Amino acid sequence: MLITNGKIYLDETIIENGYIHIKDDKIISVGDMKYVPKADEVIDAKGQNVLPGFIDQHIHGANGADNMDATQEAVSTIARFLPKEGTTSYLATTMTQSVENINKALHEIVKYADNDNPAGEAEIIGIHLEGPFISKKRIGAQNPAYVQVPTKKAFDIFWKESNGFIKIITYAPEESEAGFTSYLREHNVIPSAGHTDAYYDEIVNEIPHGLCNLTHFHNAMTPHHHRDAGAVTAGFTHPALKAEMIVDGIHLAPSVVNATFQIKGADNIILITDAMRAKGLEDGEYDLGGQTVIKKGKECRIASGSLAGSVAEMDFCVRNMQDFTTATMAELVKMSSSNAAKHLQVFDRKGSLTAGKDADIVIVNDDIEVLTTICRGKIAYQA
Repeated sequence: MLITNGKIYLDETIIENGYIHIKDDKIISVGDMKYVPKADEVIDAKGQNVLPGFIDQHIHGANGADNMDATQEAVSTIARFLPKEGTTSYLATTMTQSVENINKALHEIVKYADNDNPAGEAEIIGIHLEGPFISKKRIGAQNPAYVQVPTKKAFDIFWKESNGFIKIITYAPEESEAGFTSYLREHNVIPSAGHTDAYYDEIVNEIPHGLCNLTHFHNAMTPHHHRDAGAVTAGFTHPALKAEMIVDGIHLAPSVVNATFQIKGADNIILITDAMRAKGLEDGEYDLGGQTVIKKGKECRIASGSLAGSVAEMDFCVRNMQDFTTATMAELVKMSSSNAAKHLQVFDRKGSLTAGKDADIVIVNDDIEVLTTICRGKIAYQA
């Protein structure tokens, strides 16, 4: 396969009129159209932007399915739906539930990732365990009945069931057993503070032990305050902390998105959707971890009024980031793909358009509307 006549965004440079040559599931060369090779199948990008596929490190579900459904059909539904929004790989995200139900979900996710998940659909590159190790004080739309203290022993149960496929754990550092953060890093898991009532010092004190991520930054954590510094203050002042952001125009005001971009910079922001099963479906009532969620437009809330994840598509979040800030297309690539790939330690095969890497590619226009998505060398979506 050959993509021609594209504005191709590489790590440090842009090829204004270039090609990408693909064989099987890999990129084998990238260059200027002056030196274009021949291929059996040609996709003419017609001058549009050719980017590395989006990576969503925090997504619960889509198109009526949720990872907590714990079925092969549910996992497959999500993986097949995501290329429509330009997402080519993701972390299947769980939520606070009973140990039994979480383990069932982990088992089905791993089974699907190991045995199915073909080219042509988004690839599951790991699991994000969001809960049950969170604070009841910042519960959000999670179920308080199943909250657990973050302990090594409790982690070991999930780690074993996932066959080491867990890549991120969201937890409340102020609730955790001594040494928990370091224990996660020893297992090559990213410790992410979220649904946390920790204040500035409690967050910062865990950075030397490996804390390096903030789950849906600003949401479900102690805010920045001029006399009482919170988790958000720690995120603002410490580059070691990557900030996940749901830029759907609901979870964060546009001005807050812009302020965060100005403070953190494109290198330290990772765009996520945090989407649940209602994504792609009509308004109505849906289930999230045993709780009823009402979807109305782009907004989802449980009965208490708390936001219950999002129904945002990744391209929508990237487009909002472009509209709310001064971010360039190259900076949008970082926040939607390469930062996550580096963070999750898959940059050797994902996150940039480099020879030898997976052919995970999205072609978008200047308004970030998805025209074509290629997942591991196979066309997965065309507008």
